[in-house]
Amino acid sequence: MPDVVPSSAAVSARMSRQNSRDTAPEVAVRRLLHAEGLRYRVNVPVPGIPRRTIDIVFPKAKIAIFMDGCFWHGCPEHATQPKSNAEWWRAKLDKNMARDQETTEHLRTTGWTVLRYWEHEVPNAVAKEVKSAVLHHKPTS
Repeated sequence: MPDVVPSSAAVSARMSRQNSRDTAPEVAVRRLLHAEGLRYRVNVPVPGIPRRTIDIVFPKAKIAIFMDGCFWHGCPEHATQPKSNAEWWRAKLDKNMARDQETTEHLRTTGWTVLRYWEHEVPNAVAKEVKSAVLHHKPTS
C-alpha cells in the first residue's frame, strides 16, 4: 500500500468503528435462515488463512456465505470513490477486493461452496438461494 495515511485521525477513528460483523443485512439473512429451520455458525475463521472469517457457515455442507458491504468490497453498482486522500483509499479498497478473491479461491480449492452477496441484495432472495444450496448439497463422504 502506498506510504500515505488516512486523511485525519477523526476519519481513521470513524472507519475503525464500522461494523465488520453482525451488520443489518447479515442479521436479516441469518434470521430468515433460522426461521426456515437452518442452523449455521457465524464469523468462523477461514480454514488455513489466519485473520479472515466467514460471515455465515454451514460446516458439514462446507458452504461459506459472505455478505459484502458495497463500499468496502467494491460493489459494481454502488461503490464510491472517496475524493479526500483518494490514493490511500484506492489502495485500501483494491487490497480488500484482492483479499476477497484470494479467500474465495482458497475455499473453493479446498472443497467449499462460496456464496457472496452484496449488502443491498434483498434478504429474502439471499436466504432463498442459501437454503437451496444447503438443501441440494451432496455429502462428499
